[in-house]
Order: sequence, then structure tokens, then C-alpha cells
Amino acid sequence: MKQLHNIPPLYDMDSEILILGSFPSVKSREQQFFYGHPQNRFWEVVSAVFHCETPMTIPEKKDFLYANRIALWDVIASCEIEGSSDSSIQNVIPNDIGTILINSNVKKIFTNGSASSELYKKLIYPKTSIGSIKLPSTSPANAAWSLDKLIDAWQIINFQIQS
Repeated sequence: MKQLHNIPPLYDMDSEILILGSFPSVKSREQQFFYGHPQNRFWEVVSAVFHCETPMTIPEKKDFLYANRIALWDVIASCEIEGSSDSSIQNVIPNDIGTILINSNVKKIFTNGSASSELYKKLIYPKTSIGSIKLPSTSPANAAWSLDKLIDAWQIINFQIQS
């Protein structure tokens, strides 16, 4: 079934990194905010990487992102998808990240998982010529990666923003 992305990008002029997911889960679309599924480990991972308490409410999550200069959005503006399964995604129309790039200080782009990485390379990179760094997915579907292993892998964010 055709779904439209219903969450606006989160960024401000001070944002230095952009993290792109593929498309919001059913739970995220219901909450109208990113990584809303309680089993998605995104908030635990990024808060550990930035040595902060895990934000719980949407206002706390927004404050966390702004305080750590993180912009957040997804590669896909609309697509056909079954539930929340990235493997079912078809007929993709990409988001235009140009507005974020023009109105922020984004220096590095990271993708959360294989689907967002592949779609970014195929649909957005040709327009921006800005490379991205693929991070392992924080989705509960990525059960092969423990929370500790994800946190270790996501530490690359700190090394990239310091370079």
C-alpha cells in the first residue's frame, strides 16, 4: 500500500551531521516522530555515543538532537511498503535533502541500515555528490547486532565529526 512520509525533517542551522533512515515504521508514523517503535534501539545507541541519558519523550528527543547537532530524516518521501518491512519497499520517491543541506551546517551524512544506504546511493547521492557512511541498522529486525555491538559501530560518528 502506498504510504507518504508524515514526519518533517528535524534540523536547525547548527546541525552538523545528518542521519537518514529508510522510511518510518508503522509506530513512528502513528507517533509522527522518528524511531517510535519501543524495540528500535536508535535512541539508546545515539545517547550512548554522545554520553547522554536516553531521551524518552518526543520533546526530550528533539532537545537531544538539537543539543548534539544532529539532523534527522529519511531517504524515502513515499513508497509502497508492507507494515514496517524495508524488504517490502517498492516504487520509491526520495525526499529532497537539499533544504537541510542549504539551511544547516551538515558536514557528514550517515545512513541507518542497508536499505537507507542503498537508496541514498541510488537516489540522492547523484543529486548531492555527498558521500554517506553506512551504519548498522538499529531496527529490532537486525537481531544479529547486540546493543553493545551497535554502540561500538556507531562510535564512528564521533571520529567523523572530529575530522
